[in-house]
Amino acid sequence: MIEERFDSRTLAVMNFALDRVCADALHGEEHDTRKRIARYIIKCAKSGRTTLPELIEAGQQALAKVAAAAE
Repeated sequence: MIEERFDSRTLAVMNFALDRVCADALHGEEHDTRKRIARYIIKCAKSGRTTLPELIEAGQQALAKVAAAAE
């Protein structure tokens, strides 16, 4: 599980980044959108990039891909 891979601080930052990115998204409240963005945030954190700006950037990249796919 994800909780076993990251410490509590990193998990909190990841959750905050997800909420921040989704708050700005047109369909950010939808489960599918949040799930796709979360995958990018998790991938970023797994690579060792765990600062808030890095995680938000990863989430925004995912959001851009979601938006592009919806066009």
